[in-house]
Amino acid sequence: MWKKLINISFAYLIAALASGVFYREFTKYMQFTGRTTLAFTHLHLFALGALLFLILAGLSVVSDMGEQKNFRRFLKLYNFALPSMVMMLYVRGIPQALSMELSRGVSKAISGVAGISHIFLTVALVYLYSALKKSNPAIRNSEALN
Repeated sequence: MWKKLINISFAYLIAALASGVFYREFTKYMQFTGRTTLAFTHLHLFALGALLFLILAGLSVVSDMGEQKNFRRFLKLYNFALPSMVMMLYVRGIPQALSMELSRGVSKAISGVAGISHIFLTVALVYLYSALKKSNPAIRNSEALN
């Protein structure tokens, strides 16, 4: 489980770095100097993706949380919800940088999908905390310390 969580963390790190570069270069190319939701893509992927999974990898070494059914549910739901939420930041942010006006219906649809993504993230985090509460904090494998 440790290696899987490290790989997930690394994937989110790469996505966060790419997202930061895209934000910087796209807004510079478009000569956009205002505020856009593109600025938040880097932070969301880095903090909610790379850092969270790096912390969970460390916890997986000293507990059996990865064996919990709710942890597997967390992984599936969270890894669906976070990219969905970030995509909505892009869907809203790119038109902002292009100075495009979105229709009221499109704007509400983007907000709706982003809201659903946040709800899924919340449910996933409840699964995570449930798995953590049920996990055995004792060190499972003495080889993990060597």
